[in-house]
Amino acid sequence: MEVQIMFKETIKPSTSTLQHLKNYKLSLLDQLAPPIYIPVILFYSPTPETSIKEKSDRLKKSFAETLTLFYPLAGRIKNNYYIDCNDEGAFYTEAHVTGEMLMILQDPQVPQIEKLLSFNSQEMSSNEEILAAQVNHFDCGGIAISICIYHQIADGSTMASFATTWAAVASGKAATNIKGMIYDCTSIFPPQKTEGCSWNRFVEKDVLSNSMMKRFVFDRSKLEALREKVVNGSGLAYTGRPSRVETINAVIWGALLEITNLNTAIIAVNLRKRLIPPLSELSIGNIYHLVNCSMNENQIDYPDLVGKIHESIDIVKDDYVRKIHEGGRYFEFMKDVAEKPNLMMNVFAFSSWCRFPFYKVDFGWGNPIWVAPAVKVHNAAVVIDTKDGEGIEAWVGLPKEDMAKFQRIPHICSYASFNPTI
Repeated sequence: MEVQIMFKETIKPSTSTLQHLKNYKLSLLDQLAPPIYIPVILFYSPTPETSIKEKSDRLKKSFAETLTLFYPLAGRIKNNYYIDCNDEGAFYTEAHVTGEMLMILQDPQVPQIEKLLSFNSQEMSSNEEILAAQVNHFDCGGIAISICIYHQIADGSTMASFATTWAAVASGKAATNIKGMIYDCTSIFPPQKTEGCSWNRFVEKDVLSNSMMKRFVFDRSKLEALREKVVNGSGLAYTGRPSRVETINAVIWGALLEITNLNTAIIAVNLRKRLIPPLSELSIGNIYHLVNCSMNENQIDYPDLVGKIHESIDIVKDDYVRKIHEGGRYFEFMKDVAEKPNLMMNVFAFSSWCRFPFYKVDFGWGNPIWVAPAVKVHNAAVVIDTKDGEGIEAWVGLPKEDMAKFQRIPHICSYASFNPTI
């Protein structure tokens, strides 16, 4: 598959940012976010009734208009403390892909998918732009739109908000209500002097080069069977059915416990609905809390794993979050972790994009036929809905030697399909 760049440029917001909005402070959670970009790629079927030029013009114009609404994304980060909302713009590329989209959909391989991104996934932190988009036109008329956002200003929820708003503007529909969208979280998570608190060592090239990303799909029937197995098991620490995400996290973690010493799970919990008052889903920034749970027992019990995960997530409420951040306690803890990388040796991280409205991103030619979180991670998993909203795709990043063992774990083989055709 050959990707030929047709043009690339930096696009500025269609309207200048007001003077009183020029300085956008980062919250502590923004400052502590990994110095990487988080990418997503949305694949669309061919639509002969709309020409390539018409699509291109519409996307480019609406991209500039959407940047006006998400103005921090067109600025530049200064000293890991604030964004200078100077309207320098975001990176925008259009490319021609030789061949049909079907060649990717029939055999989705991460190295091929990465070619559709604006930046090389292992060299992203060297770029200045906060946001980048690439529109890929296939010979068949299909389109794959990739979006990359720098993690230190945005999380997965922010990326979904940008994508849905861009699509609404492009399709001529009334954009999603953006009142109060830019939310200043510095009052809840005050910024700190983060010099010396670096997370670069956790995304170093030599670590990622030995990692392998693979896609495992749990369809609705297999997922329901897993949930029933947990409900009927012993040791469940709470009543009711476990969530889809809790169940998949437990299955993946349990499999890893059989072959590795990754006995601690870190889970990112979206805080937007957990704070009082709740924040808008459109709120920009890293608005999540990391919880951890450990499993030291030799015998792996999936109901127990689900129970531990559920208990860890369930305590994340408004009073808990505010208390743990009081007096800079959370920062001091994270600084200690960053200064002692050995503490992260036995950790596996989970991030959920489930229920984010990526499959509703309609630019005027229908919803995506597939959404790929094309991020490359080490000892981590990103889970996202299947198109029907009932199953889950798990994108798992492990050292190559661990991945070879992981694929053979009975629970993975029994309940997940490895990289099936879209």
